[in-house]
This record gives sequence, C-alpha cells and structure tokens, in this order.
Amino acid sequence: MKWFGMYLFMAILLILPGFSQTRPIEFEDMFAMGRVGDFQISPDGRWVAYTVTFFNLDDNSRNSDLFLVSVDGKIHKQLTYHPKTDTHPRWSKDGKQLAFISTRDGSPQIYVLDIRGGEAKKITDVPTEVAGFSWAPDNRHFVIETSMYPDATTPQESAEKERTKTRGGVKARVIDHLLYRHWNSWRDGKYGHLLLYTADGAFVKDLTPGAYDVPPISLGSTHDYVWAPDAQQICYVQNRDSIVAISTNNDLWLTRISDGSVQQLTTNPGNDNGPRFSPDGKSIAYLSMARAGFESDQQDLIVLDIASGKKRNLTETLDRYVSDFVWSPDSRYIYFYVPHHGRHRLYRVEVKSGKRKLLLENRYVGGVKITPDGKSLVLKVQASNLPYELFRFDIRKKKLSQLTFTNQERLSQLEMNSLEDYWFVGAKGDSVHLLLLKPPFFDKTKKYPLLSLIHGGPQGAWGDDFHYRWNSQMFAAPGYVVIMINFHGSRGYGQKFCDAVSKDWGGAPYQDIMIGTRWALEHFDYLDPQRVGAAGASYGGFMINWIEGHNEGDLFKTLVSHDGVFEQVSMFGSTEELWFPKWEFNGAPWDEGSLYQKWNPINFVEHFHTPMLVIHGEHDYRVPYTQGLQLFTALQLKGVESRLLFFPDEDHFVQKPKNARLWWKTVHEWLARWLHPGK
Repeated sequence: MKWFGMYLFMAILLILPGFSQTRPIEFEDMFAMGRVGDFQISPDGRWVAYTVTFFNLDDNSRNSDLFLVSVDGKIHKQLTYHPKTDTHPRWSKDGKQLAFISTRDGSPQIYVLDIRGGEAKKITDVPTEVAGFSWAPDNRHFVIETSMYPDATTPQESAEKERTKTRGGVKARVIDHLLYRHWNSWRDGKYGHLLLYTADGAFVKDLTPGAYDVPPISLGSTHDYVWAPDAQQICYVQNRDSIVAISTNNDLWLTRISDGSVQQLTTNPGNDNGPRFSPDGKSIAYLSMARAGFESDQQDLIVLDIASGKKRNLTETLDRYVSDFVWSPDSRYIYFYVPHHGRHRLYRVEVKSGKRKLLLENRYVGGVKITPDGKSLVLKVQASNLPYELFRFDIRKKKLSQLTFTNQERLSQLEMNSLEDYWFVGAKGDSVHLLLLKPPFFDKTKKYPLLSLIHGGPQGAWGDDFHYRWNSQMFAAPGYVVIMINFHGSRGYGQKFCDAVSKDWGGAPYQDIMIGTRWALEHFDYLDPQRVGAAGASYGGFMINWIEGHNEGDLFKTLVSHDGVFEQVSMFGSTEELWFPKWEFNGAPWDEGSLYQKWNPINFVEHFHTPMLVIHGEHDYRVPYTQGLQLFTALQLKGVESRLLFFPDEDHFVQKPKNARLWWKTVHEWLARWLHPGK
C-alpha cells in the first residue's frame, strides 16, 4: 500500500500544472528532428529505402543519409554514415543494390551500394555534376540530369567552356533573352539536359540537346523523365516555347535511345507534366492543366494510349487538383491523392471504366508508392504535431500502419496540440475554412493573444502539416492561439474557389481574413481582442502589406511581412516567371485594363501606422529584395514603428540553421513586444 500511495502521488503531480513531463517546442527541437525525404520500394517488396536529413546548428550545415525499413515495419537499418550528403536512392532490378547521389568526393555523382554490406562504389564522374538520375529497367544505363551550355555536345565540353568563361576575372553577364535567372540562381546561358550513361559510368550521348530545359525550369513534377518498361524509350517533359518566362506550356516528349528520334506526345497549351508508363508499357499517365499561362489550374490525371494516341481524363469531374499518383502492377488501376480541406484524399481509379473509389481521407500525404504485389501502398504522412514519417496502407483492409519513427523520442518530450477545424461565412457568402491551434498547456480560463497566419501562393493552402519554416506549433509555443484561414484562392476547395484570388488580390481574400479573424474573436471567449497580430510570407507578405494600408478598426496591433510584394510595377520588371503576374493582374503593367495599380500596397502608404517587422533575403529572385527595402523605407518615413531583418545569404526561404534561429528569435521578440503572451 505504501508503494501504491507513492505512485498515486506521482501520478497526481504529473497532471498538475507545472509538473508535466512535456514542454513547449523550441527552435532547437525542430532543427534536431530528422526530415524523412525520398523513398523507394525494393523490387521484391521487402524493403523501403529512404533518406533522412539532419541539421547541425554548430557548423550551420545539413547532411542526408540512406535508411532501410522492412515493409512490415519490423526491421530498421541505417545504410550510409558518411558526413557528406547521400540522396536519391534507386533500386537495381534484382533488388540487391542501391544507386544514389553522393557528394562524398566533392561534386554530386552516382554511387552504387550493395545492401548486404561493403563500401559504396563511385560510378560516374560527370564534370557538370549529377542533379538527378533514373536507372534503366534492365540496369544497363542511367539517364542523368545535368546543366549544360546548349552548344556543347558533351559534359566535358560544357565544363571546359565554364572554366574558360571564369578565367578572365570578369564577372559581368551578357544577357540576350529571358529567362536569365530563376528562384535563387542565375542561368548563365545553361540548360537542363538528359545524358545517357552506361551502368559502369561511360558517357554515351546527350538525349535532349539544344536550348531547352529537361526537366522544365518551372511547374514540373518529381518525375519528369521516365524509362519505358522495355528500357528502349524515355518520356520527358519540356517547354519549347520561345519565351519560357511567359509560358506554362510544358509538353510530353518521347525519345528512342537507339536513334535519338523524338516524338511530341501532347500539344495542350497548358502545363503537362509528371509522366509514368503503365507497367505493361501500353499507356502513359500524366498530369495536365488546361489553361495556358495559369500555374494553379485544376491538375487532372490523363491516360494516353501510346498506340492510338487517344487521351482520357480520369478526374475531370472530381474538381480537385491531383498531386501525385502511381500505377498498380497489373496496369488496371491508378492510385492518386488530392488536397481536400487542409488535408488529402487518396483515391483509386479503374483505368478502363474511370470509376473512382475513395480509400483514405483526413491525412496529409506527401508521396505514394505501391508494393510489387499491389496489396499495399507506402505513403509519406505528416500532421501539425508529427513531421513526415512513412506509413503502410493495406488497400483491402484500408488500414494505415506507421513504419518509421524517426523523431519519436523527441516528440514524446513535447506538448503539441492538434489542429481544430472551423468554418465561417466569408466573402461572397461562401463557407471558408479556418484551422485553429491552441498553445501548449492551454487554460480556457485565461485570455490569449491571437495570431493570424496568412499563406502564400496565393493558390496555396494551410494544412495539417509540420511546416519547418512556418511551423504553427512554433508560433503557438510562447502562448498564442494561432488561426490559419484558407481564404478565397486556396487549393483543396474546388477550382472556382481557387480561381477567386486571381485579379482580386486585395479583395475577397482580404475580406476572408478580416471576417475570419473577427469571427474567431467573437466565438472564443479566451481570445483577447486587444492583442491580435498577423504574419505572412510571399503572397502572405503582400497581404500583410495590404492590411497595413487597410487595417480596419485597428484589428491587428502588429504585423510581420516576409518576402512580400510591396510595389507591383517594379515587381513585374524584376521577377522571373512573368506568366504569373500576367495572369494574376490581367496582362503587363503597360497593358490597358491591367490591375497592378489597383492591388498595389504602395498606393496606400498614407494609411500606414501599424508596427511591422519586415524580412527579406538578398537571393530572392521570385520577390526581389528591393520590395522589402522599399517597404521598410516607406514605414520609416511615415514614422511607423518598424524593423528590417535582412539575410544576404538567403532566398525566398530561410533555410540555413543559424539564420533560421535568428528568424524565429526576431519574430518571437517582435510579436511579444506588441502582443505580450503570458500577460
């Protein structure tokens, strides 16, 4: 009885405030977690090879290694331990070897590892480096993705041209056409090419010569070049329009490796991407958007009969964007998933009849593979309180089982709540989805500050995911209630709803955010209406800048703008993917009827008064950093309390560990200054 009394006393202590064994998440927790990445099932169906990336805060670096887990989840192995990065595992036909990309000798090259043991063997020495590869089904060749000058016939010739250019010490660039830089790097006249190499590392030929990119520079998928089952042909994605900066016209092409002949398979003016051959080699399934110039059209699943050239749309009536898919081994079915209300739905469609079956919902999925027997799927799944892990889904039983537990020990130490789902009537009388996260150790008798997060895209969406840059748990941890509104324009609510943001950037989406924030304040009495803030990045940064000039009733007491558009005309002239603003604002700034001035935050500087933190990266070529500088200048000249956090070594995202730590520290300090969590 004495021992029982002690255990009872300890149990009571654990449920009392201040005695919990768990704690709120901190930055060091997030960056100590392993990030599960690329995964592949072995040909015999016994194993899943996958990558895990870990970060080192001390030396500001990251490293990825290869791991194995049995499909039943009982056996776990680490395959590589090298201090350099190992990624992109691909199985040999017999399942005894893994080819992968490693930087262990300096540049990324292909290595092959016997999974039964031994050291990895270096296969290639591509002077222009290996950006990706695919192993032929007969294991006789690799097709390698690299970057080359279009007039070079070999990677050696391209590399020598690069060395010649840099010998003179002049760093100036001579540019003759668009697109001359993209995302965070200058193009310098080079293009992505597919090279054919033998399995022992000998160069054979350039399969895609010329001044075109494979895979495409924009709007591609994770599988934009694939082998036919007979290993004689490769289907790839390429945009051959004259100015790709204003074009989304990716198409599918088929080349024979024996003679280099090329056949164009699609002529749709919109974006075609992500091809995969059926296992019987008779068909190619791919993803397609119908409208030219629009990156966020409904993406449908199309099946092309190779012999006849006929195409069938298997998801035309679904009204959802197909994210990814996989064929069944018998070529009868395709499994695919779509975003739906902040999570995903997983379907099976019968190719012949087009009949769909819903298999799984209310899970956030990031990848799908199928076992060779066709009985199970392996999915990458995450949640707001669970970083990505691998799960096995039994198709017949519809049972989901977790295979990997990469961060189990650390997660067990953390107090993280689940997202709550709510709906309110927003702009246009439409139902709008609001996700809410309570802080750790939430006490309904207390009053909490409210933080509204605004997503980018604009045709993105908040979801039940563990986002490493805009992590909802990290925002909630200091004592904030966090809301995330999937306003008009968000994906996962039908194409009409997604279309609603285009040409209406400061209209319905802004109304949704204002209405939804006030709705939350009215419906939850634990929220303090005097302590409300908002933060957003990219389009979300634009919306923060828009709110700065339209903060009705001083709803928001402080704002955080990360990489947001502030002046639309200069943005158009300095960004890279010009098809995006041309669609969103009805042409170029000089075109009659364009909307750049209507939705231009700089035109409302006279109303600026809300304290704001501005963040930008110098290598952001999507929303160039001068947007942030212009915004900060305006705030300062208007006498608005403001601060600029500028990263000379980051792009649209902040990814270096020490920079990310400073980002979170600065954001938390700024929010605390104005919203006083714990008050």
